[in-house]
Amino acid sequence: MTTLPDAKLFINGQLRDATGGRTYDVISPWTGAPVGKAADATAEDVEAAIVAARNAFDNTDWSTNKEKRLALVKKYRELFEANREKLGALAVHEAGAALGAVDKAHVSMALGGWDDYLAVFDRVVWEKDYGNKFGYGYESKRVAHYEPVGVVAAITPWNVPLYVNIGKVVAALLAGCTVILKPAPDTPGAGAIFGELAKEAGFPDGVINVVFGADPALAGEMMVKDPRVDLVSFTGSTAVGKRIMEQGAPTLKRVFLELGGKSAKIVLDDSQNFAMDVLTTMLVFHAGQGCAVQSRLLVPESRYEEAKAILKQGYAGLGDNWGDVSNPEHIMGPVINKRQLERVLGYIQLGKDEGATLLHGGAARPDKGDGYFVEPTVFVDVTNDMRIAQEEIFGPVLVVIPYKDDEDAIRIANESAYGLSGGVSGSFDRAMKMAKRIRTGSVGVNNGMCIAGDIPFGGYKASGIGREWGVEGIEEFLETKMIAYPVAAA
Repeated sequence: MTTLPDAKLFINGQLRDATGGRTYDVISPWTGAPVGKAADATAEDVEAAIVAARNAFDNTDWSTNKEKRLALVKKYRELFEANREKLGALAVHEAGAALGAVDKAHVSMALGGWDDYLAVFDRVVWEKDYGNKFGYGYESKRVAHYEPVGVVAAITPWNVPLYVNIGKVVAALLAGCTVILKPAPDTPGAGAIFGELAKEAGFPDGVINVVFGADPALAGEMMVKDPRVDLVSFTGSTAVGKRIMEQGAPTLKRVFLELGGKSAKIVLDDSQNFAMDVLTTMLVFHAGQGCAVQSRLLVPESRYEEAKAILKQGYAGLGDNWGDVSNPEHIMGPVINKRQLERVLGYIQLGKDEGATLLHGGAARPDKGDGYFVEPTVFVDVTNDMRIAQEEIFGPVLVVIPYKDDEDAIRIANESAYGLSGGVSGSFDRAMKMAKRIRTGSVGVNNGMCIAGDIPFGGYKASGIGREWGVEGIEEFLETKMIAYPVAAA
């Protein structure tokens, strides 16, 4: 197994060890053994990062010099491209990505999202004329100015770390903010590379800072509570998102939250590609570790037995074609760590206890290696009130739910605390009408691509607040300032 380079902190323009030289082991999901070491940031290190980011925002021209920051963000992108091989190794050995997934969401889609940000940057509105209005005995001209919010804490997860890191860091930089990136403890290298390449690109000191450590909460909680941090952008679990809102409330912290999901894919009885629409929901890619995956498959009662037969054949056809770190055709590897393995297995047992029927999979696979392997799993005979239908499992576990008619399908899709993504497949007009009634942030009709770097992404309900990617993703990091003055004074 490859040994990754040590992951170092990046604070105020310097790559450095943690205070006191503290480190922790980075564990490979494939082997369960150390694959590298990372700096273990202390409270002193986090404080230094906050001070650096605050100073860079308040006392340099970073927030006002759009041409300078655009040029640096473009150079930064070129350096990431030159390090594509290293990015792939980090995805495999930190995040547990299979080789067939690296050139999809983990690296290629991530860098493509960066390109999308650059492509839409000229559509960001920095000034808007609201016209004149008469009042108080004179006429005023009103103009809105859009300016960066300030210091941003970007707190990111381990599932597709490069993709999420780019989603936050690049948007914040383009908006003119300074950034403190805090990646998850499992994937520090995918954050550390932002510091390494920022140094090479020549960013001003303090504009980009990267801190991480073995404690998943220390750095994040410090930044959330600190009044010098203006905005927290967080992707992760709904439970942690609620805690961030609570801890940020005393300083009225502005937050962007991209949280959990239990997205539904509805296949209609008039689908022209029924088998394909069912098979595309097989929850295999990256072991189902995605917030927007469609983990609830809704099929009509009239075709339920047909759908079960299709899935049974599909999963049987997949067989053992997953979990080989050296196979470039595989798109599924292990789950991230032992805790997640135990969580997924716990939900599988819960599904059995609730009375669902295990159609395929359901077991840990230690024969695949010493890492954290669990079989692709599908439950049928599921009702929407079961916990496996309501709670985010974040593993390769699909649940299949029958519905009576269109109204019943919409009801089931909406009876969820979450509302992040989803899909409807069938005759176009019918599918579109249903898509508009599903309470979720994005819907793919007939497998339309509803998640991409040039369009906004985010959720309803417990799936979050705000939007990432596209023009809206950059605008999340802007404040609105209205300026008015008497026309006669112009």
